[in-house]
Parts: sequence; C-alpha cells; structure tokens
Amino acid sequence: MTERFDCHYCKESLFGKKYILKEDSPYCVKCYENLYSNTCEECKKPIGADCKDLSYKDRHWHETCFHCFQCKNSLVDKPFAAKEEYLLCTDCYSNEYSSKCNECKKTIMPGTRKMEYKGNSWHETCFICYHCQQPIGTKSFIPKDSQNFCVPCYEKQFAMQCVQCKKAITTGGVTYREQPWHKECFVCTACKKQLSGQRFTSRDEFAYCLSCFCNLYAKKCAGCTNPISGLGGTKYISFEERQWHNDCFNCKKCSLSLVGRGFLTERDDILCPECGKDI
Repeated sequence: MTERFDCHYCKESLFGKKYILKEDSPYCVKCYENLYSNTCEECKKPIGADCKDLSYKDRHWHETCFHCFQCKNSLVDKPFAAKEEYLLCTDCYSNEYSSKCNECKKTIMPGTRKMEYKGNSWHETCFICYHCQQPIGTKSFIPKDSQNFCVPCYEKQFAMQCVQCKKAITTGGVTYREQPWHKECFVCTACKKQLSGQRFTSRDEFAYCLSCFCNLYAKKCAGCTNPISGLGGTKYISFEERQWHNDCFNCKKCSLSLVGRGFLTERDDILCPECGKDI
C-alpha cells in the first residue's frame, strides 16, 4: 500500500501536484497562498508562490509593482529612497527633497557628503575658501559678507594685528589707546598679569594693574605708610609735601579726625587745637 502524501492543511493528495514546503510540512499552492502569502502594497493582491516577493521594512511588493511613486519607473535592483510611506527613485527624491548647493545651485544627491552652515548646504567640493579657492572641508573657517574664508586667508585679508605680538586677532581682543591687543597680550607692565576686565591705569603710556602702580608710583600715607592711589575717587589730604588718607588724618594724641578742621603740627605729628594748646 502506497504511503499518503497530503497537503498539511486541506489534506488533499499532493501526488502529481505542485506543492510548497514550510517548516518541513507540505502545502498545496492554494492553501499556502491563502495562509502565508504577503499582500502587495501596490495592488493589494496576494503575492503568489510563483511570483518574486520584494520586501522593504516589513512591506511587500510584486516585482512588477515595485516602482517609483512619482515617475513609476521600476526600482528593482536600483537605489531608492523612502519619504513617509512612499518609495522614490534617487532622481525624483533629489528633485523633490534634497538640498540644493548654495554655490553651484545643483542638487546634492542622497548618499553624497554635504557641508552645512546656518541653514545652507554645499557639495563638499563647492565649499571652498573665497580667496584661495581651496576646499575648507572640516577645517575652521570664518564667514564675512556672505563669503567663507579659511582662517589663514581671513587673517591675511581682514584681521587686525596685535600691537604686542604682531599676530592676527581673530576673536575678541582689547583696544587701548586706539591700538588692538590680544587679551592675553594686554598685561601689566610690571607683574605681567592680564588686564582685560580688570581696573588698571597707566604711566608714560605703559599700563599697570592698580597694585603695581600703587607700589611703584603712588605717594605713601604719612599716617599708615600704605600707598594712596588717588584712583576711583579716593580722597586724601595733602599738606607741606605730605599726604594722608582721609581716614588717617587724625590727631596724634586723641585720634580725632581733623578732616575739615583746624590743626597744629609738632615736628612730624598733627594735633587738634585742644591737644596742641600746650605746645
């Protein structure tokens, strides 16, 4: 007796018929297509066992239905791009959605490298220095008047030169006596600390921090012997080539402030009239 060879689903004999194996079980073509065939995204019909099933992201098409949504040209064995649920050939996608090069105005094709800056795009070969015409690529650049310059060209063409080191000032900088300086070059003549953002003064056109200026040039208080800067509205008393801070101009004996009062002198000391009446 001959062993039976039936469809796993409908049990009809498969002897002499076309069948399909799935997970080691045989199915007649009709049962297989009803149970397992994918539905074509384009025509919505089943993709039969005798048809080629093309898939992309869990979606399926007949070979003849796999075409560009816009121009209808076949996408079989061709590159394509997806926009939302639609498939487009590279030409249609580029015309509709790809960036246009800010320099040559041509489409930047998908998959090619592009350079972007402030909403504009360039082909890599079109993104060049306006002056030397060399590709900028991923190197630093400086925009000016709608043109892009590599750093060396910008420095030669436009940048101010630091009066101290003679090199270009590309960012920031300090102006002193109508001359440009790098922040790191604008330092105290004495201690070499940076003066940018700090209070400073000058003598003989040289800049000094307040500390160095006071130590080097300020008069010394006859009372406390500390420098009197005279800067920033500092008040002081001057008498016979001697100076005092306002807070130090006091009677030697009773410490009464003598600012705005009469006073007497006894050698290097100053006295209030009361303490000096016995002189």
